[in-house]
Formats: sequence, structure tokens, C-alpha cells
Amino acid sequence: MAETIYDLIIIGGGSAGLAAGIYAGRAKLKTLILDKANPGGQIANTADVVNYPAIRRISGPNLVKEMHKHALDFKVHFGTAHIERVELDGELKRLYAPEGTFVARSVIIATGAEPRRIGFPGEREFTGRGIAYCATCDGEFFSGLDIFVIGGGYAAAEEAVYLTRFGTSVTIVVREPDFTCAKTVADQARNHPKIKVLYNTEVVKVEGDDLMRKAVLRNNETGETITYEAGEKGTFGMFVFAGYEPATKMFQGLVDMDPQGYILTDDAMRTNIPGVFAAGDLRPKILRQIVTAVADGAIAATSAERYVAQEKERLGIPMHEEEETEAPAPAPAAEAATPAAEASNATPAQDGQFINAVMREQLSTIFGKLKKDLTLLTVVDPTNAKSAELLAFLKEVEPLSPRIHLQVLQKGQDPAAEEKIYLERFPSVALLDDTGAYTGVTFSGIPGGHEMNSFVLALYHYGADDKLTPEQIAKIQSIKKPLHLAVCVSLTCHLCPEVVSAAQSIALKNPLVRAEMIDLGLFPEIRQRHKVMSVPVMLINNGEKIVFGAKSMDQILDILTAM
Repeated sequence: MAETIYDLIIIGGGSAGLAAGIYAGRAKLKTLILDKANPGGQIANTADVVNYPAIRRISGPNLVKEMHKHALDFKVHFGTAHIERVELDGELKRLYAPEGTFVARSVIIATGAEPRRIGFPGEREFTGRGIAYCATCDGEFFSGLDIFVIGGGYAAAEEAVYLTRFGTSVTIVVREPDFTCAKTVADQARNHPKIKVLYNTEVVKVEGDDLMRKAVLRNNETGETITYEAGEKGTFGMFVFAGYEPATKMFQGLVDMDPQGYILTDDAMRTNIPGVFAAGDLRPKILRQIVTAVADGAIAATSAERYVAQEKERLGIPMHEEEETEAPAPAPAAEAATPAAEASNATPAQDGQFINAVMREQLSTIFGKLKKDLTLLTVVDPTNAKSAELLAFLKEVEPLSPRIHLQVLQKGQDPAAEEKIYLERFPSVALLDDTGAYTGVTFSGIPGGHEMNSFVLALYHYGADDKLTPEQIAKIQSIKKPLHLAVCVSLTCHLCPEVVSAAQSIALKNPLVRAEMIDLGLFPEIRQRHKVMSVPVMLINNGEKIVFGAKSMDQILDILTAM
């Protein structure tokens, strides 16, 4: 089968990548956007966006959703891939990932930036147990506690206001004499009745045992030390917004960068390699905001369109080739629809409570690739409202493919079946193979938000293809002891699906491993028992080992094979 050659592949689905996709799709370039998880980037972690022209106020996730839909309007393809290596020289650019090899005539690098750690004593040790970097992912875990926000820029000021929804108090620790963001943004924070601001102040250290108990701060002008102790509250939260580092390590030595790792471009977003462009927060710039990212994306896509047109003219290839009826790249990154989110667009005759008509079409295409039958087994607890809600969701999933079957049991109806799937929690759904055997994959919660992606991938990887490398398969099969990988998530966390999906793939390849997604919003007792205050977190064998933060497949395998 001939390989698919895209006109343009965009690496990264943040605001720069989505804007580039919209412009490229409108120019009728055959375009693919690849990301490790759902589209969104940093904007997906932003509670409120109030500085995007003509949109007076919108949540970050909803703005992402609209950008995603806009790109789909122009027939842009989306794929999930963990790119490990790239070849950017030459006429065709190649991107290598466990999910496959992707080929394009041009590439836009829009991988964005990652939160920067400050490095004070205790920061790394208490990450996930008090230290956090994403307010929308983890803010609810700090309800009723005191919260510190470290930083004086846009993110610190804006997210501090958001965190007042949860914390009893919010203290912003600013290293400089004043905020470094716009006065209007800073004023919202410093004038908020629940927010206190400490200027010229830095974190010296944080201390505790299984949770943070104490923070020591110092005024860098007077040398005065301030000690905060959690006291009766037991613990507190500290959100670090100390800027970002460009996510460009993969491209070092390939494209020109400055000493900090930012990719250098000209005004047309061209890098030093013909046909390779860069856009967004990974470029040196004065202002890193959504509006500058989307501007970069628009310019990069326009430059890519001109480059591709010249290349095709040189090669005698028609500029606009006929589109395939099906996107060849794996593209299960479908966002979940909730009744509230979809109410304004819903058509009752077409849209379900959970899956709207557009998503149904996308999922039917993905599930059309299933080569094996599978069964979704759910045990309904009639006293648990969420258990009934999960059943309603699964009833919308079953008709999407003749290979998907739904088995429903009432609690206590079949103890052997409950034992087979290690049933502990309600609601939950287990994935059975074509013989009715348990695959080791369970979802404890309702697969919504970002976890819709990991749910789709679980079915796809079992019934169609899980493009693991031979090395990864060998490591998975080398695991010789029973492992239960409980990946705790929140549905607003864009980093969680990668960990969930990796754990599921391991379980599907090794019968000694079980992978369970747990929505901590529905099971707070797990959070309390294991002192979890940030997601994603993987509890291995009920907490024998606890792994905080986003991890790739290879990182997880290294952890598991070392146990």
C-alpha cells in the first residue's frame, strides 16, 4: 500500500497548531495535526480567556473546542502520536512514532512550552502532594485549604483568581517588586478579597512528611523570613507558574535555536530548513499569549502553502489531490460531549446525551477498523446514580460498530463475573475480549472530557492495532509479576490520557497486568487514602509504588521493569 503523503503535518495541537490547521485547511492543503493527546496545549489549562479579540469571555477548553471544530470544518485530519524521531531534510519529511510513520512535504513545529520548575528544596519531592502546575487540573483537590501561587506573570495572576473558587485563601508570591503582566490582569488579582500578594518574596523551601506541612518564604529586599504552617488544616497547596521552557528537545541539532532552546525563524516563520516552519511559544518573542500564537500559526500555514505550491509545481504534481474517504492516520482524539456543553448545538433527533452527531460519525469511522469483537461489561448498582449514567453512555457506544457488544449485569447477579473483572467500584466498565475473557482494562468512572480519548484508544488498540515497537513489546512481556496499574485522573486533565492509554496498552499485551482508569472526582476516598493532590498519578499495586506526573510509555515501562 502506498504511503500517505500529506501536504502539511503540524506537530502540536495547541492554539498555534490549531490556527495553522485552520489556515492550511482553508487553503485546501492536505493537513494532519498530530499531538500526544487531545488538542489544546496550554490553553486547555486556562479557566477563563478574556483577552482574545471579539470573544469577551470564554473558558480555555471551550475555546479549544471551537478551534478544533473550525479546523474540522476545513477537513483537517487529527491524529494521536508520540513522535520519537524526525527526519526534516529532503523533499519529504518523516515523523516516526509507535503509532506509525507520518510523511509530509512540509512541517510546522508547534510543540509549545512546558511549565518550568523553580528548583527550591521540596518542590520535586512534594509534586503531586501539594505542589502543582495546572489550576484547572488540580484546583478542586485543594478545596477548603490555603493556596500559594508562585509567580508574577499572566498565568499566576489569572490562575490565582480561578483558584479562589477552591481555596479559603490564596497568597501570590511575586519575586519582583510588582506583577510583570498587564495592569488590568494584575489588578483583578490584587483587588480580590480572597487574595493576598507578597512582593519581593521567594520560596526558600517546603517541608512535610507524606504531605506538605510548612513553607518558608523570604523577602529578597529585607531578608525577613516568613514561615507558614498548615496547622489544623493538615496541608496546603502551592501552584508554580514560573514561566515555561520550550518543548523543543526533539529538534535540537536539526533546526537552529537560541541558547535557551527557542527555535529561530524569520518573519514568515521559516526555520533554517526548507519546508520546516515553527509557530507559537517555542519561538523567541516579547509576548506569549493566545493571540500571538494563533498569528504565528496563520503565518506559518500561509508560508507552508506557498512552499508546497512551489514544490508541486517543480515536481509536476497537481496542487490539490483528491482526498481519501478516510483519514489514514489514527485519529481517535474525539472530545466528549456533555449535555451542558452540547445543548446549544444539539439536534435531538441526531445527538445523544453523550455523543453528538459529529462525534458519532468520527467514532464510527474509527471503530470501523476493528478486526475483533469486544464486549463492554458493566455491573449496575441501582443505588448509584453514576452507574446508571455510565450505562446510558455505553448504550450510545454499542451501536457505533457491529463488533462492539454491551453486557449489563445487576450488582450481585453474577458474582463470578464480578470476580473475573476484579470489580471494586461503581460505576465501572470492563473490556472483554472476543472469547469473553477479561483483557485487564477497566474504566472506573464515565469516560468523558479528555478521558474519552483513552476510552476510544482502548477499544481501538484491542480490536484494531496498537503500534508498539518490538522493544516495547519485549519489555511488556518481560513483566513476570501481577501488577495493578490504577491511573487516577480528573476529566479536565489533558496530560492524563497519555498515562491511561500507556497503562492500557501494557495490560492488553500482558495478562499479568491490569490497567484501571479512576476518576478521582467520583472516588475521593482514594485521593484521601493515598494523599493524592495532583493528577495524573499511577498507583501500582494499591500504592506499593506511586508515580506522579505525565509519563510516556517508555518511562512507565522503565519503572515497571525495575520493580
